[in-house]
Amino acid sequence: MKMTNEEQTANRALILASQSPRRVELMREAGFEFEMVVPEVKEAHDATISPEALTVENARLKAVAGAQMKPEALVIGADTLVYLDGEPLGKPKDHAEALQMLRRLSGRAHEVCTGVYLAWSGGNKGKGFHVISNVIFNDLSDEVISAYHAQVNPLDKAGAYGIQECSEMILSGYEGSWTNVMGLPMERLAEELAALGFVSAR
Repeated sequence: MKMTNEEQTANRALILASQSPRRVELMREAGFEFEMVVPEVKEAHDATISPEALTVENARLKAVAGAQMKPEALVIGADTLVYLDGEPLGKPKDHAEALQMLRRLSGRAHEVCTGVYLAWSGGNKGKGFHVISNVIFNDLSDEVISAYHAQVNPLDKAGAYGIQECSEMILSGYEGSWTNVMGLPMERLAEELAALGFVSAR
């Protein structure tokens, strides 16, 4: 008898292909038991394709590379990008670029898109999805931006900000998933994992 996807994945270890403190925190808070791997992956950077396609592709690259490292596990890959006027804002290369990014985001709404990919059987099987949230910033002076970046390291964050840290300094409002803006849409991810037989301890 042919096994279903659920039967094929339910007894596997769960792996997060990321060392992002925010993603690790979200997984732990959701009650999942997992390990971490950090595969060496060259991410795609192609502004000509949609945010949805780009983030899911980068998530797939990470998850498949992780599944090749851990072929008996189910591996989660994720990629988050901030988009303003259809242009992706990745992680700033230095503090000057971080300042420019928040100047551009000041007083405006932008999109945060996270692509997620689940890979198993050494990367030969998998499925992906994406979640988009909308974030609205206060009008930010250079003094506020500098004060914010004195509290929050912008260099490891897409768009040069982290929604979970000192958000009262920059945030006017948001629509959609808060955890998605943090980097891992746990509501949707928990549903997808449950469909594959992985249920949180909570």
